[in-house]
Amino acid sequence: MRQRTTASEAVCLRGELDEARRSVSACRTVGHSICYLLVDISNSFTKVALASRKRIAQRKRVATADFTANFLKNLIKRGGIDLVVVSSVVPKKNREIRKAAGKIKILWLSWHSRLGVGVDYPRPSSIGADRLANAAAVAALYGSPAIVVDFGTAVTFDIVSGQNNYVGGVIAPGLEAMTNFLYQRTALLPQLSLREPRRAIGRSTIEAMRAGAVLGYRGLVREIIKRIKMERFRSGKVHVIATGGYAELIAARLPEIDKVHRDLTLEGLRIVANLNSLVL
Repeated sequence: MRQRTTASEAVCLRGELDEARRSVSACRTVGHSICYLLVDISNSFTKVALASRKRIAQRKRVATADFTANFLKNLIKRGGIDLVVVSSVVPKKNREIRKAAGKIKILWLSWHSRLGVGVDYPRPSSIGADRLANAAAVAALYGSPAIVVDFGTAVTFDIVSGQNNYVGGVIAPGLEAMTNFLYQRTALLPQLSLREPRRAIGRSTIEAMRAGAVLGYRGLVREIIKRIKMERFRSGKVHVIATGGYAELIAARLPEIDKVHRDLTLEGLRIVANLNSLVL
């Protein structure tokens, strides 16, 4: 189902990004501090944030279908941006970044970038930029070895080894994609809002679907984490960090997940920007 940004969300977005611009403008008063514009373009939503070297300011998301150059131009024109840092898995939207940035340098995150982690993978060019951003962030903020579980359009599991290398991962259908598929492909099943089910045994169609979606998805996540640990980390501590849209819901009752970090991908962009800004 194609996600769109409502009129009220667009107004809220403009207001919050103006506030973000004001809060980050302080970086201009401290020596030669750099201001970044961080852009994470995923299949369903695009997240945008302003940041200094040390912190991310207020951030907001917009439906990727509605993400345009004009939106970014307004922010760049007012914000005094030094570097645009991009993680994109939607190539057709990359031209919007180029149009908006003008003469401002763009850092397209890829395996060629300085990540703070190595890449031990047969075809590194095939790794999604968001997955590399997550690997960079988890290694810098939590240490290695680590597993990142990112609840997006797909749910991805990305592994950083004890040697601080990105070594691969797992990709499964996203929770919303699975529930939308049921709604679109069946005659009688309704569209579902996702939240914690009251019980395992549903007393209505909606309750049954919600229990199947949330409890079943927790089972999927638990089993994949278990298999990753058995295959790669049989002993010792492994940091398991969740991020993405449904991380709070699914991780709430999963002791296998140590922490939810909602801005992990954006933090990865900030960290990679710091590692690369001096060589651009």
